Amino acid sequence: MAPRLTPLFANDRNASALLDMKPTEFRKLVDDGVLPKPTKIGGFERWDVEQLQCIARGDAVDGGPIAW
Repeated sequence: MAPRLTPLFANDRNASALLDMKPTEFRKLVDDGVLPKPTKIGGFERWDVEQLQCIARGDAVDGGPIAW
């Protein structure tokens, strides 16, 4: 059996699912500056999964300012 891979980056649909919200809600938070903008990878927009996890846990705030 192949090992289960942990994603490094996610598209908006998967990133919103990680935060248990609809893609439209996720995109609104991105547009409002509450969540970070995506990284462009070969023309694709992707969100850093580790960064989203830090934000969801509140670790991003404790670590100081976030640049996005």
